[in-house]
Amino acid sequence: MKTNCVARAAFAAGLLSRGALADDTASACAAVLTPTYSPLPAVASGWQAQLVAGGLKKPRSIQFDSTGALLVVDSGVGVVRYSFNDTGATCLQANQQQLLINQTNLNHGLALSTDGKTLYASSVESVFAWEYDAQAGTVGATSRVVINNMSNNDLVTRTLLISQKQPGFIVVSRGGNNNLDEATVLSSGLSQIRAFNLANLTSISKPYDFETSGRLLGWGLRNSVGVAEHPVTGGIYSVENSIDGVTRQGTDIHENNPGEELNFHGYLNDTTDHQGGNYGFPRCFAVWDPNEIPDNAGLTVGTQFAMTENSTITDEICASNYTSPRLTFPAHQAPLDIKFNADGSEAYIAFHGSFDKTNPVGYSLSVVAFDPATGEPTEAASSTTALSDIMTNPDHKVCPDKCFRPVGLAWDSKGRLWMSSDSTGEIYVLQKSTSTPTATASGTIVTATGKPNAAGTAWQKSTSALCYGAALVVGGLLMAM
Repeated sequence: MKTNCVARAAFAAGLLSRGALADDTASACAAVLTPTYSPLPAVASGWQAQLVAGGLKKPRSIQFDSTGALLVVDSGVGVVRYSFNDTGATCLQANQQQLLINQTNLNHGLALSTDGKTLYASSVESVFAWEYDAQAGTVGATSRVVINNMSNNDLVTRTLLISQKQPGFIVVSRGGNNNLDEATVLSSGLSQIRAFNLANLTSISKPYDFETSGRLLGWGLRNSVGVAEHPVTGGIYSVENSIDGVTRQGTDIHENNPGEELNFHGYLNDTTDHQGGNYGFPRCFAVWDPNEIPDNAGLTVGTQFAMTENSTITDEICASNYTSPRLTFPAHQAPLDIKFNADGSEAYIAFHGSFDKTNPVGYSLSVVAFDPATGEPTEAASSTTALSDIMTNPDHKVCPDKCFRPVGLAWDSKGRLWMSSDSTGEIYVLQKSTSTPTATASGTIVTATGKPNAAGTAWQKSTSALCYGAALVVGGLLMAM
């Protein structure tokens, strides 16, 4: 029985639109949620993390509105809105949960206009817009389509980014048809990132056609799920999920190649520098482990290589004719979101984790250092040490079945970082200490008092009963009806 079945049924009936989950703020940390899986997540020195909501079907992108409410795309359900009792640090408890938008084809993308009055969300085919009242926690009765013609077979997320440096622009990422998509050509609209000026789109205009409209920021991008704007320079970056099952000259090299990518796509101002480049897919890929690749002369970390060399495509052509990544990460980590901190000195990346690897990797929240003045990573393009883990699963052998899988990231107004985990239906909050972390210490994962996993186990056991009508689960908290 699914753990969120009663909550979802109650959503449809409108029972949870203003439901209280906690009696008072003073007891907000008396009922701390504990993950039901073991071992518990590991947190880096100087950080504290806490599970603050659960019971969702498949939470993906997350976004805060102007009142501090958290909006969540629950894939296959719609958009859910949370508010919390907040007593400081990571001590938060959900006190309100509502199904803001009941639309089951929404699967990933979420964004708010710079004035907070328009909410955007995406399906595989379209980007939708609703009028949004943050104070009331309501959307308009109807939506309108602002971008369409994006459907394809396999890589179906459509990440949305509203520019803060160039208000009115929305960036949309669209993946390819499949793992190795030979249909990826410029005219197809596949495997591309484009920017659209919403100020030119009135309520009576036809939607933008993704394949023929907007500004091309890059193509040959297999599946750039995470997209971010540097807060100082306005530079647009994406994180790329590269292909699986790679061979070269009959040798299986898929364990450590190709690497995942951090790519740069220029700016949304009047300059076109670094825009519109071909990043290689489906012909050229980024090296992570050159020693694994046959005939690897001249290949180093981050350079482009050809999976199959012939008269029209070689390693040399890949390196000279295609845009290389700004940084390369280990293969199969599956980055799904990237968010800069306020001053642009760090970029946080959610790694969903591998499925095409003997020894699982990823399943972590990590950080990359940036120079805030230049908007560039501090590490060289050939670096293998650019990532530092903030929160991870200590035993990847139990993944993906018994561990969190990061997806969406968002900063709140107090500088706390929030993260969704789609496989477990959870929302976490993390806070960095102002004190200097020590090399020997570890961070804190806040759990319920008593036996490890006690709260989570009780919640999990009660869920079957809930699905037969005995009680109601809201955001992972149990209350008698």
